[in-house]
Amino acid sequence: MKYLVTTFKIIPNSEIARDLLASIAAEAGFETFEESDEGMKGYVQESLFAADVLDECIKDFPLPDVTISYTVSPAEDKDWNETWEQAGFEPIVIDNRCIIYDAKQAENGTIKMANEKLTDAPHEKGETLQAPETSSPLSIAIDARMAFGTGTHDTTQMIVRQLLDMHVEGKRVLDCGCGTGILGIVAAKLGAERVVAYDIDEWSVENTRHNASLNGVDFIEVLQGDAHVLSHVSGVFDIVLANINRNILLQDMPAFKDIMAPEAVLIISGFYEEDIPLLVDKASSLSLEYHGKDSSGDWRCLVFR
Repeated sequence: MKYLVTTFKIIPNSEIARDLLASIAAEAGFETFEESDEGMKGYVQESLFAADVLDECIKDFPLPDVTISYTVSPAEDKDWNETWEQAGFEPIVIDNRCIIYDAKQAENGTIKMANEKLTDAPHEKGETLQAPETSSPLSIAIDARMAFGTGTHDTTQMIVRQLLDMHVEGKRVLDCGCGTGILGIVAAKLGAERVVAYDIDEWSVENTRHNASLNGVDFIEVLQGDAHVLSHVSGVFDIVLANINRNILLQDMPAFKDIMAPEAVLIISGFYEEDIPLLVDKASSLSLEYHGKDSSGDWRCLVFR
C-alpha cells in the first residue's frame, strides 16, 4: 500500500500541541507519527487520507495561540507498520493494580523495566522482569499494530484507573474509538458480561480482535465505523468509555446517551482543562449528570451518569 508523509509545522511547538494534533489527525486517516524539529511528521495511507477532515480539525484546533501548517509528499516505500511495531513500549503499572506490557517483548522472554516509576515491581531500573503476571493482580498484553492505546498515554491510564475503581463484573461495556482495544480488554478481564468496541480505522478493529485473543477475552464484539454503528447494536450499556478528541466527543455524545442504560456511567478523556466547560454543558443538555474528574499532566478525564 502507498503511504503519504505529512510534515506538520507547529508554532509554538510543544508536547501538548503535538499530542492533540496526533489525536485529531487520526480522524483524517493518519496511523502513526514521529517528532520533528518544527513539529512532527504523520503517515497515512494514500487511499485513506481525508484532507478536508484534516483541514477542518486544524481550523478548529482547541489551542487558540497555536498555528499549524503542513505539506504532503509521497512516503518512502517501506513497511511503516513494521518499523513502528519494532520500537515496542515499556511496561506500564497503574496504581500497583494493573500492568500493561508489550506482547512482543513477552514473547522474547524478557521485559525491560526502564521506567523508575514502576514501583510495585521489586526491580531496579533496567533489570529484567520475567513474569509480568506476578507483579500485579491484572495483567494485560498489548501487541500494538499502528493503533492508539498501549497504556503509555495519560488519557488511557486515567480511564483504566476509573475501571479499576468500579464494580465492572456483570456489566455491559461499550468502548468507543477502541484503538488497540485496551479499555474493552481491561473491562472484560474485570468481569464484564458483554463488551462491544468500535473504531473508524480498520487497523484498530483488527488489532483489537488480535489483542482480545491474546488476553483470552475473545467474546469482545468489534465493529468498524464511527458512532453511527451504534444504531446496529442491540441493547444498552452500563459503562460507556470514549478516549477521543474534544470535537468528536461533542459530536457523538448524543449517540452515547441513546445507548446508555438507567444509572449508566459515561467516562471520557482525550481533552484539556479548557475543554471541560463545553463538555459539561453538552452532557447537561443530554441530562447526563457530572460526577467528577481526574487529571494527569495536561490531560483530563470526566465521569457522567
